[in-house]
Amino acid sequence: MAARKVFAGAKIRALRAQQKLTQAELAARLDISPSYVNQLESNQRPLTAVVMLALAENFGLDLASLATDASDRLVMDLREALADPVFGEAVPNLQELKTVATNAPDMARAVLALYEAYRKSNEQLAGMDAALSRDPHSGVTTAYEEVRDFFHYADNYIDPLDRAAEALAGELGQFGPGRLARLVEYLDETHDVRVSFAPPLAADAMSRFERATREIWINDRMEPASQFFRLATHLAGFEQVTLIGQLLDGASFKTAEARSIARMGLANYYAGALHMPYSAFLKAAEACRYDIEELSHFFGASLEQVAHRLSTMQRPRERGVPFFFARVDAAGTITKRHSATALQFARFGGACPLWNVHRAFEGRGDIIRQLAETPDGKSYLSLAWSHEKRMGGFRGTTRRYAYALGCEISHANRLIYADDLDLGKAVFDPIGISCRICERRTCPQRSVPPLAAGLSVPEDRRSIVP
Repeated sequence: MAARKVFAGAKIRALRAQQKLTQAELAARLDISPSYVNQLESNQRPLTAVVMLALAENFGLDLASLATDASDRLVMDLREALADPVFGEAVPNLQELKTVATNAPDMARAVLALYEAYRKSNEQLAGMDAALSRDPHSGVTTAYEEVRDFFHYADNYIDPLDRAAEALAGELGQFGPGRLARLVEYLDETHDVRVSFAPPLAADAMSRFERATREIWINDRMEPASQFFRLATHLAGFEQVTLIGQLLDGASFKTAEARSIARMGLANYYAGALHMPYSAFLKAAEACRYDIEELSHFFGASLEQVAHRLSTMQRPRERGVPFFFARVDAAGTITKRHSATALQFARFGGACPLWNVHRAFEGRGDIIRQLAETPDGKSYLSLAWSHEKRMGGFRGTTRRYAYALGCEISHANRLIYADDLDLGKAVFDPIGISCRICERRTCPQRSVPPLAAGLSVPEDRRSIVP
């Protein structure tokens, strides 16, 4: 099979802008001609092995990141947005979308922002989105969606924050039950902050920092993994305020609300990285072949925390298996979504009902497996389970979620969950991203017609799908 050609014009332009180099200066660094640089940036020519090595040597770029087609998620987002009937028959084909996403990613994001503005305005006029949308005169997208996209296009990996957490994790020492106590001691000795574990004053309260007395209150009804995580988020506010501020400035959020939500998200990211430091976590994951229950036991973390951390393992030169991860509530709403794979979750609708995550509530905590194939021909191993989070007694707060974690079949042999599966002869369940862009016309669970198909409603015959 011929090697896939690698086009990375957008990445090279971004690198040159970051380094403040002209095309001639970059050409000199790479020992090629300025016209060649121009052709590379415009994707008229693919990267050669020699140029890729020169980029790695001169700028420390990860060769794997150069070869990775990061435009896949943009293509899927564009396909889903352009599936709206408002575009009529003027929808670009897949190759045109790939060209835009590869050559002009900023233009692709602008189109998505424009569609988001249209969608929000349409919903507001219909009176359907008033409770969820912020001031209709202040912007084009909700603050939560803006922050979601920030992490989405960073591959859910924030390198400087991850490395800062890993450095401190070494000081806290070995993993195990005593690590929470060592974090409490560290807060006391380093930041003069006391920690108290006590019953909650409100059913949904988890933690609180009293600045006047320099005391952190933690809900004693929470599991130790959650208590460690909550303390670590407060610690991020003490030790990483400058770094988090720099990351927020670089993101250029449109509203103060989005900036505040992102600050909370970055503190949560730091907490997860401190709980499960990158190198140690990757080593343990490879050793137990990504057994999430073993990882949960070793690091004293919940299955949700482990799965979320697995979706972030995209450090250059030290990548783990690329996973997708999602959390779904009982109504089918995706409340967390991260993907380092080609599988992208629906931005403008519900998830495919054939996906095994919807059956996880029936499993009462058991991990169920699914071999699934999306309409683009890519195959995945998907794991799903459910969990109840309870705080308090009979009238205490209970939250129920189902979780999905999966990877492409090409990586499945690295997972313990594939050992007894005959992947060569297996039958894969057909799943999709969204009914509007799914091309499977005979799916019995279809909720709306696919964009590419006209409607035919015969008078004398009925079938499950019109």
